[in-house]
Amino acid sequence: MSQHVLSLLVEDRPGLLTRVAGLFARRGFNIESLAVGATEVEGLSRITVVVNVDGLPLEQVTKQLNKLINVIKVVELDAETTVERDHMLIKVRTDAATRSQVLEAVTLFRARVIDVASDALIIEVTGETAKCQAFIKVLEPFGIKELVQSGVLAIGRGSKSITEKVLK
Repeated sequence: MSQHVLSLLVEDRPGLLTRVAGLFARRGFNIESLAVGATEVEGLSRITVVVNVDGLPLEQVTKQLNKLINVIKVVELDAETTVERDHMLIKVRTDAATRSQVLEAVTLFRARVIDVASDALIIEVTGETAKCQAFIKVLEPFGIKELVQSGVLAIGRGSKSITEKVLK
């Protein structure tokens, strides 16, 4: 099985995300990551989906995605020509003895402290998936109280855009 990142340009319509996710579910694919948001074009959204599958069945799903009403374009992003980032908020248990060690890890990973309490810090980290996972491993001994993360966000390198032809 290999990881695939799909970028879908879609019309911003109620129920579309459910239909897209349902298509993957009917094929027995587990969605590893899902991120949805507005684009630079009003009325259009981008859905970034990460799945682990073998090549051929994914091609069938992409063809079916293209047939859905309100799906404008489906692109599989190549890892070498794509910028991918995760975004996480992590609440870590701290006390007077451990706070400086946690802050040292924050600096090392170029993360940011966004909230301070007497017994915890909330830290924001953005980066490649491997970096974020490594940061979690460093923080685990201190006690992670809570963790939330976005799905993978991905965009192709260079001047090409999947919305180019839509704008014209």
